[in-house]
Amino acid sequence: MEMEMEKKKKKRKKKKGKKKGKEKQKGRKEMKLSRAKQNKGSQNKWQKEKLEKGGAGRNSISRIHMVDVSPKRETLRVAEAQGKISLSPETLRLILENKMPKGDVLTTARLAGIQGAKRASDLIPLCHPLRLTSIEVEISPVAGESSLLVSSRVSALDRTGVEIEALTAVALACLTIYDMVKALDKRMIIGDIHLISKSGGKSGPFKW
Repeated sequence: MEMEMEKKKKKRKKKKGKKKGKEKQKGRKEMKLSRAKQNKGSQNKWQKEKLEKGGAGRNSISRIHMVDVSPKRETLRVAEAQGKISLSPETLRLILENKMPKGDVLTTARLAGIQGAKRASDLIPLCHPLRLTSIEVEISPVAGESSLLVSSRVSALDRTGVEIEALTAVALACLTIYDMVKALDKRMIIGDIHLISKSGGKSGPFKW
């Protein structure tokens, strides 16, 4: 009888031990699930805040857009810009005497500037394609300096300004000079590209 009683006690202990082990495992699983939910919740909260601030890539891209100018009236828009390219005195002399190996630098640069103004909307992502009515690009030596002054004047009858077109014309003309001369002079400096004046539109005229 005593032996049987002992066996029964042992069995009960084993059952209790198994039950406790299962309860512990269950508790651990529940804790893991709870932590996972908390982590996921905090991650979702962080992502939501990032999206609201425009920090996430997709959200930032979705905010980028071309401004709708359809409500605006078509008016005459004019913009002038200029920039400089500094080079060695010998290089400047060869350009002005039209003795560069690639040919007529100034004429080629002027044509590049005109082409650049026409293609501004292809180069600048959110720039409107405009109906340009006139593009002028002039290049002349600066008195007392070893540099060339590049000037542009662009006009259009449209709903938005032509500042970008004028600036692009100057930049492309300067880059073309660099390209045609770089074999002889690698110390050229392009700079001081800025808007000189603009007229037309709601913001009114501007002069440097």
